[in-house]
Amino acid sequence: MLVVQVKEGEGIDRALKRYKRKFDKTGTMRQLRSRQQFTKTSVNRRKEIIKAAYVQGLRLKDAE
Repeated sequence: MLVVQVKEGEGIDRALKRYKRKFDKTGTMRQLRSRQQFTKTSVNRRKEIIKAAYVQGLRLKDAE
């Protein structure tokens, strides 16, 4: 459970923003969305390979 202490003189908007940031860092929503549908191991592996190739291409492009 996430707990955000509201500091003295801090607005509720600011505290809510800190809560949202903490929530995003935990990755709860990403995990829930990925678990809604089963994906085969081979599909996951293929996605990882494609992503790695893309990132490597970006890094090579930046190095030039």
